[in-house]
Amino acid sequence: MTVTEEPLATGDVEPGRVAREKHPRAIRWMHWINFPVLTIMIWSGLRIYWSFDVSRVPSIRFGEETLFPEGFYDVLQLDRKLARGMAFHFSFGWIFLINGLLYVAYLAASREWKHVVPGRQAFKDAWGTLLHDLRIRKEVPVHGKYNALQQIAYTGVTVLGFLAVATGFAIYKPTQLAWLTTMFGGYTSARLIHFVVTMSFLAFFVVHIIQVVRAGFGNFWSMITGYELDPATVAVTSNEDREVHDV
Repeated sequence: MTVTEEPLATGDVEPGRVAREKHPRAIRWMHWINFPVLTIMIWSGLRIYWSFDVSRVPSIRFGEETLFPEGFYDVLQLDRKLARGMAFHFSFGWIFLINGLLYVAYLAASREWKHVVPGRQAFKDAWGTLLHDLRIRKEVPVHGKYNALQQIAYTGVTVLGFLAVATGFAIYKPTQLAWLTTMFGGYTSARLIHFVVTMSFLAFFVVHIIQVVRAGFGNFWSMITGYELDPATVAVTSNEDREVHDV
């Protein structure tokens, strides 16, 4: 059992609960670094897309209409700032890449990947988890650190990160990295995949935030402190000899 690293004063833990480590420090740092980095990249990426969407260059269109209405660009102030958008996008793109490589390396070195990568029964168990989340089924499916849906989502978003970087390079250096651009079906196709990946990131953000709100403040706080209060019986013996025991 993992308990808090610092001695607990009486009253630090609610009676009947014990603090357990849930998220390692490295995972928490990489998680919180990714949040602002991806936000800036999506915002700056839309500035880059603006130059294509409002021009005659072949782009993602529905008939003769642009994908986003003009008001969309006006609200986010995306027009006439293409150079700044590219500067932000490429600069923060390197941070995103380095953070992603460190994340994958940490999962491999610490064996945390066993908690994240879906197992053989993950897709079958995910259906039961979804029914529980929708309040259709009362029974909570048996799971480890993460449930089946979380495993699929977290692994999927890691794959999205790889695709974002690969297609980004294919668009950024289509001549120097012609083999990579060709692998994605050419420049236009790579650009379309890059855009779909971005929209998938946004969809993940929305669902992720909703799930965090549903799980309660304790779940959010555990991503900051690294610990969660587990429903177990706790006894704090004294101020001189503070120990936490399961009963």
